[in-house]
Amino acid sequence: MGVFSKYLRFREAGEEANVNNVQEYGQPVRSLFTTSKVFTLHKKTDITDDQENVVYRSWTKFPSLHDKTDITDAEGNQVAHIERKLLTLHERHFITMADGTSFQLSNELWHIIKDISNIEGLGWVLRGNIAALNFQLWDEHDQIIAVISQKFLSLHDKYCVDIYQADKEKTVVAILVTLQHMIKDREASTSSSSFSFSSGNSN
Repeated sequence: MGVFSKYLRFREAGEEANVNNVQEYGQPVRSLFTTSKVFTLHKKTDITDDQENVVYRSWTKFPSLHDKTDITDAEGNQVAHIERKLLTLHERHFITMADGTSFQLSNELWHIIKDISNIEGLGWVLRGNIAALNFQLWDEHDQIIAVISQKFLSLHDKYCVDIYQADKEKTVVAILVTLQHMIKDREASTSSSSFSFSSGNSN
């Protein structure tokens, strides 16, 4: 596990900030944690703080070709709405914040391991490594905004996000939820392709 500890940076609520994140970016101003509810028709995710208090919730309509998802705060106030664009070579999602700010996450093609998602409309970039389950969000001045880490082999699809710019928290949460959906879409696509390939070879 020591070889991968540099990359696997997920931590549970209540634990100390990841030592590698602290060394590279300093102490986060806030950390949030996600847990997705399994065995429900509607994909629901709770986003909690270090004390495991629910801060935000996300809810995805079912069925929905466009993967329509809403994010609210703990009191039920709208935070953001997310939709996936169909029939595009890029993995592209549209996000509209409650204050009217809108932007897109568009994944660059041909990145096999390392992923680069341009956040069009904000000038931000999400860089990461799907194999290491670790992503960094950078602003238009190339300053760190947040570090997102996914738990390895988690039934509940758990993520941790260390936030370094407090005023961008809600936008970070919207990007975090969108990233979860993008990764799930990619996993589903990979599984479907593998099944089709194996079925074709068996005939």
